[in-house]
Amino acid sequence: MSRIVSTALATTGLVGGYATGRATKKRPLAAVVLGAAGAGAFLLWKKDAGTAKAIALISAYLGGFGASHPLAKKIGAWPAVNSVTAGVAILSLVLGGSKKNKDDLS
Repeated sequence: MSRIVSTALATTGLVGGYATGRATKKRPLAAVVLGAAGAGAFLLWKKDAGTAKAIALISAYLGGFGASHPLAKKIGAWPAVNSVTAGVAILSLVLGGSKKNKDDLS
């Protein structure tokens, strides 16, 4: 369940951050949405998948945010945001869980 929640937070941060910025014309407010959702997703990724995967996932999250800007010049703003969001969501679903505990026998 946490894997779905962390993925939902990440997608909300990317799409919601852009939508907030576009609707309010206030980039700092968009950054709050992006940052808060990213922080929440990172904490869940760290708990569920471990620190290394959480760092990789938050790097993809922030990298996707950065990559959406030049991509938007080629394909448009919403398609760029949706593309990077889909990539982050897939990574989150694949890597965002299943941390093996030392006590696991499997």
